[in-house]
Amino acid sequence: MKAVRPYVGEHDDEAAPGLPAPLPANERLLWRGSPDAWLLARRGFHFNKFALYFGVLIAWRLISTLADGGTLGLALATTLWTVPLAALTLGFIALLAGMVARTTIYTLTDRRLVMRVGIVLTVTFNLPLRRIETARLHALGGEAGDIALVLNPQDRIGYLHLWPHARPWHFARTEPMLRALPQAGTVASLLADALKQSLVTPVRTVVDRPAHEGQPAARDQRQRAGANAASPLANAA
Repeated sequence: MKAVRPYVGEHDDEAAPGLPAPLPANERLLWRGSPDAWLLARRGFHFNKFALYFGVLIAWRLISTLADGGTLGLALATTLWTVPLAALTLGFIALLAGMVARTTIYTLTDRRLVMRVGIVLTVTFNLPLRRIETARLHALGGEAGDIALVLNPQDRIGYLHLWPHARPWHFARTEPMLRALPQAGTVASLLADALKQSLVTPVRTVVDRPAHEGQPAARDQRQRAGANAASPLANAA
């Protein structure tokens, strides 16, 4: 009898949801979450605007046909072709938002922010808190909102690599963005506290011993951000 292999999902080998490796002993998890699919469809992919566009188009076709003396049956027939197109477009937007929300996990620790994104090709962005200059909350109504991150100018991530998890229309200096968070205000407070704490953590001075006696010692100050290097790192899964 042939053995049946158990199904192994794309992210089943993760140490924890959204993390490619276990957290170090000295790193603490503060928050983990994902975008809200319906909120992302409406505010990230402009579902409402497309729905309004098709509604206006259908109404205009009906009214213009009736105004030209056409019958109600003729008016309905002339607008019939727009209904499948509208359904296809809105269905695609809803499907895309659902897939993005299902495959995205944001993880905040006291050392870094991790963004696991990607539908076809999963990519993990490791953003040390010390490399984040500013975090901006963009309210979407109620507690919901987006959080944009301004990185150190030396750290650059391609806009297309991040999309749709990037602040719209900021191409020259891309800003990663946590999209469509239902409790964005709470997450923003946690992130603000973590950023403040990362600034007061003392800087460790590493002294390199000279290879030969009499050779001056080289001093190198390095800022530690958990297990991460100084710049954001994208790891393809």
